[in-house]
Amino acid sequence: MTANNSGSVIPFLSLKEVNDQYNAELKQAACRVIDSGWYLQGTEVSEFEGAFAEFCGAKYCVGVANGLDALNLIFRAYLEMGKLEKGDEVIVPANTYIASVLAITENGLTPVLVEPSASTFNLDPIKVKERVSKKTKAILAVHLYGQITDFEQLDQISKENNLLLIEDSAQAHGATFEGRKAGNLGHASGFSFYPGKNLGALGDAGAVTTNDAELAKLVKNLGNYGTSKRYINDFKGINSRLSEIQAAFLSVKLKYLINEIEVRRNIANKYLKKINNPAIVLPNVPKATAHVWHLFVIRTKHRDELLDYMLNAGIQSLIHYPIAPHKQLAYKEYNHLMLPITEALQNEVLSLPISPTLSDEQVDRIIGVVNAFKPCR
Repeated sequence: MTANNSGSVIPFLSLKEVNDQYNAELKQAACRVIDSGWYLQGTEVSEFEGAFAEFCGAKYCVGVANGLDALNLIFRAYLEMGKLEKGDEVIVPANTYIASVLAITENGLTPVLVEPSASTFNLDPIKVKERVSKKTKAILAVHLYGQITDFEQLDQISKENNLLLIEDSAQAHGATFEGRKAGNLGHASGFSFYPGKNLGALGDAGAVTTNDAELAKLVKNLGNYGTSKRYINDFKGINSRLSEIQAAFLSVKLKYLINEIEVRRNIANKYLKKINNPAIVLPNVPKATAHVWHLFVIRTKHRDELLDYMLNAGIQSLIHYPIAPHKQLAYKEYNHLMLPITEALQNEVLSLPISPTLSDEQVDRIIGVVNAFKPCR
């Protein structure tokens, strides 16, 4: 079925519009850094680390270059601490973005891909329990799309089996579970501040939060060439440092994050109440106030047809994610795996626009187009 394009195109996410809200403050922050003459490991980074740790409710925050490095450095630090050994198994959701798996294999660890709940898209604790073995040493809980995974059950499983419980909070800035925020639930958490995230930098950036002083120190040292003091290298580290200018930008945007989350929640609530197309399955939200709606992901067996239909109507939607990690060429050793829920999701999920800059009229237009869709087959 076709649709007539009416009105201007609604982009999935306009980063320019998002950042234009804070244009003057962002420019002031940039000028402050430029004029300081100090561009790495200065006061902007330390101030942001302190503010973000407080925001999450964690004791420590270490800024790094990006979200993948955040996870990489957590695993690397646990290896150095002797809490992990090469070859140990790490349980990870099969339907996550590939970065979650890359961080595991990059450190010589073995990913155990576990199916998600078909309703929440997050790890299914029952399936996790079934996959715990003597080789399992950690669970990487990915808070996909902005909703905390079932942390109570995962925490119980980790305690019963003496496992590390690590959060991938790349999509969950500000999300809560029983009053506690992402970044202060597990033993450590990795964050991405990729520009499209709810808290996005104007370039790549990331952070690790934890309540473990030893881990925080190790992550910081490993990300600075393995140094504890200049020219003193205790480890074979990497170069992964949050820049002063990105820290300054993030400090500006952190002040407005809660307000932006509320806008996203309002849009999501409107979608949940008003989208009534029988060809579409809406997200399941057990704890509505906890979700921060980085993405609003629907399911339909007519996904590609709906995507084209919406584009023809002037609305951009995106697929998160069209190919699961175990079907990627990069992980051809896992291509043989049969993961029916994950594979169904990769063929059925579609993300609707949920930018905090959407107008009421644009949201109504999206709802109208989605409800008008009638699959041809």
